[in-house]
Amino acid sequence: MLYQLHEFQTALLQPLSSWARAASEAFINASNPASMVPGSERLAASYELLYRLGKNYKKPEFGIRAVQAHGQEVAIHERTIVAKPFCNLVRFKRFSDDVETIKSLKDDPVVLVVAPMSGHHATLLRDTVRTLLQDHKVYITDWIDARNVPIEDGEFGLDDYVHYIQEFIRAIGAKDLHVVSVCQPTVPTLGAISLLASAGEETPASMIMMGGPIDARKSPTAVNNLAEHKSYDWFESHVIYKVPPNYPGAGRKVYPGFLQHTGFIAMNPQNHMQSHWDYFQNLVRGDEQDTDAHIRFYDEYNAVLDLDAKFYLDTIKTVFQDYALPNGTWEVAGDLVKPQDIKKTALLTIEGELDDISGSGQTRSAHNLCVGIPKEHKAHYEVAGAGHYGIFAGRRWRDKVYPKIKSFIREHQVAQKRTKARPPKLEGSN
Repeated sequence: MLYQLHEFQTALLQPLSSWARAASEAFINASNPASMVPGSERLAASYELLYRLGKNYKKPEFGIRAVQAHGQEVAIHERTIVAKPFCNLVRFKRFSDDVETIKSLKDDPVVLVVAPMSGHHATLLRDTVRTLLQDHKVYITDWIDARNVPIEDGEFGLDDYVHYIQEFIRAIGAKDLHVVSVCQPTVPTLGAISLLASAGEETPASMIMMGGPIDARKSPTAVNNLAEHKSYDWFESHVIYKVPPNYPGAGRKVYPGFLQHTGFIAMNPQNHMQSHWDYFQNLVRGDEQDTDAHIRFYDEYNAVLDLDAKFYLDTIKTVFQDYALPNGTWEVAGDLVKPQDIKKTALLTIEGELDDISGSGQTRSAHNLCVGIPKEHKAHYEVAGAGHYGIFAGRRWRDKVYPKIKSFIREHQVAQKRTKARPPKLEGSN
């Protein structure tokens, strides 16, 4: 019933939100007499804030049209390589008509970014992808909102997540691949690569794990404490709802995105209130740069997706209650996950000093599990002053984290350089 109430509230707010937007534009339009009313700037700012608080946020686009790579601007074309019911494997293909640039692009390492499926869309990693594209061929897992997946496509659990990652690794080719997992997918990514190693399959050249709950017992956060102190049955009965009839996934049991969004806000309510107040003040002052930055952030932050109930509950139990991965008891479709079997994949773990979602030591615990990887092929980096989002977006990501990742990938790049004797096509891409 809660989902239906949320839909009703959303529908109720839409006319008010639209009216607020129109009123805001009226008070800033120089040709409108209303803009001459004393205090019109504050009225316009108030209505604009009301509009943004009440609007319905859709999934944003990645919108990466071009990047600087090897000293040249190269065009980016986004294309789906593998389409699955719950996820698309998307490639950001780079194009250039400069011969020397084409040669450089072809020699760049290949990176698969495993985006979190924890309430936000993969576009949350836009800055991550844009930065990586400067020096790498980039793929990403673009997770699909569960409310848009017909119930006939079945459930999607944590085991399915692992199998998806394995399928994507095979589709790209493991030997020359570097896998970057951000937050929640560090666990299923480690599981997927462990199972590939145990089966004697080729494993990626490296795996970079950033701010994830490999061992959620370390420095538990508010996220960990909730999962630990509430039973599995509590989660099943209190946060799982059926998708309403007005969506393709009608009848599917999900953990709604709006609940996850409420949880995110509740973790730092004062920060969000201050951010909106600052936005209002900037609107009044006409500070376009800061207001645009606020809009870009919250257009992304407020756009959320539903998670299939099975995946959500599997994750709660496996990762945050049973600690199955660090305890060595995690089985995927009957196969025991054994990180110790990984021997040919280098490991880099990254944590933010001030991360309040994945606590200190949680990601670094991967080193204790991957005992088969030689010490010289392991590294850890703690980002001073960075919170959770700071390790994959923003200035610290670009100035501190990315150089470490770029260096680590090139240090462990196993692919041989393609021969330069073969002339490239004039219309090249990579």
